[in-house]
Amino acid sequence: MQLMNLSFGTYRVWLILWITAFLPINAVASEGAMNRLDLTGHWVGYAAIAIFVAAYALVMAEEFLHLRKSKPVILAAGVIWLLIGLVYAQNGDTKTAEEAIRHNILEYGELFLFLLVAMTYINAMEERQVFGALKSWLVSKGFSLRQLFWITGILAFFISPIADNLTTALLMCAVVMAVGGDNKKFVMLSCINIVVAANAGGAFSPFGDITTLMVWQKGIVDFWTFFALFIPAVINFLVPAAIMSLWVSKGQPEALEEDIAMKPGAMTIVVLFVLTIATAVSFHNFVHLPPVAGMMTGLSYLMFYGYFLKKRGHYQSTHSSGGELVKESHDEYFDIFNKVKLAEWDTLFFFYGVILCVGGLGLIGYLSLASELMYTDLGPTLANSMVGVLSSIVDNIPVMFAVLTMNPEMSTGQWLLVTLTAGVGGSLLSIGSAAGVALMGQARGAYTFFGHLKWAPVIALGYVASIYAHMWINAAMFD
Repeated sequence: MQLMNLSFGTYRVWLILWITAFLPINAVASEGAMNRLDLTGHWVGYAAIAIFVAAYALVMAEEFLHLRKSKPVILAAGVIWLLIGLVYAQNGDTKTAEEAIRHNILEYGELFLFLLVAMTYINAMEERQVFGALKSWLVSKGFSLRQLFWITGILAFFISPIADNLTTALLMCAVVMAVGGDNKKFVMLSCINIVVAANAGGAFSPFGDITTLMVWQKGIVDFWTFFALFIPAVINFLVPAAIMSLWVSKGQPEALEEDIAMKPGAMTIVVLFVLTIATAVSFHNFVHLPPVAGMMTGLSYLMFYGYFLKKRGHYQSTHSSGGELVKESHDEYFDIFNKVKLAEWDTLFFFYGVILCVGGLGLIGYLSLASELMYTDLGPTLANSMVGVLSSIVDNIPVMFAVLTMNPEMSTGQWLLVTLTAGVGGSLLSIGSAAGVALMGQARGAYTFFGHLKWAPVIALGYVASIYAHMWINAAMFD
């Protein structure tokens, strides 16, 4: 990118980018408010930035402080909007700020309900042992270490577009740990591969990552257009995987006997989840209703099937013990609301704080300034490529939220580019995505920040290759 030749104006862009990285989502109504005040030079503007940066610093220190990430951003959102409301009230305007925050709450409501349905289905599949059975099958097949390296990576790539990348990464890491727990080199390389694969797999699916979901729900890119990123995403995964696999042993690990059977109704729930996704797409594509309406309709499928499972109650299962088949009877009742209760509430409330904070910062006027500096001074291609690098340091969700709030004039190809880079850029560092952070805890001591950093140049090679592949394959979309 020829960083040595950057002008002073471009350094200002980097500064704005760093600020913007801490300013997430959709303040479209805020930006369009007729009576919007420019508060970028006002003490309220400076205070709002300081409050949000401080809150996000606490979010990034969650692992050390053990303070849930939702708490500081919810408080920051309330204080920022209080300050904004006071300024507008002092100027005799009681409508602009109210309309802006209501719009932000609506945006959050759609995202909240959509994710809640998806999380409920994932929890139901986990309780029915769908993921446990897959893990059991993998660890008992006697694959070589190199075969497992590729199998877990490929499965992570193809599961993450449907399940979230965090769940996918944890599942595949459990397989790696079960088979090669004492082989730290194998575990480290496999975990890096899983993180890269899970993030790449989520980049080409509207359901695969929060960033792609936001772009789809915003209506900027339609459902099927995201799949134009499939080949660039494959390249992003395959380039580093092919290089790292050369350092993975072909040795055969000790065979493990593990037999976990799926509970009754497991595959039916998987089918209902696919049907729910189809319903959401149909609502959006054919009758032009928000996808969340289709997702909530799909939740009713699980609710009614849960009623059937609850009535059924009693069932038998068979598992292997000491080479013999053992039958067990169970009296277990399926409770759909228990699956709702197990959703990632901290994450859902975190999104509320993030969305409201950026809504306020957008109303203040900072994101309009950042958009002009990024997409006018640098141009969309360089700016969108930098977004991916930024997302390896700061979580990709606030970065993408900031871009959506700026809402720059871009071609479909450029929107797909920023979707790709925000999704896969988090793989450059272990702290750049939820999957990487989670695996550092799960494979503590084997998969580390510096272990991942050692392979960052190889991952960057895949990152750059995926960008060029997208610009070549989908060149017609850049017009």
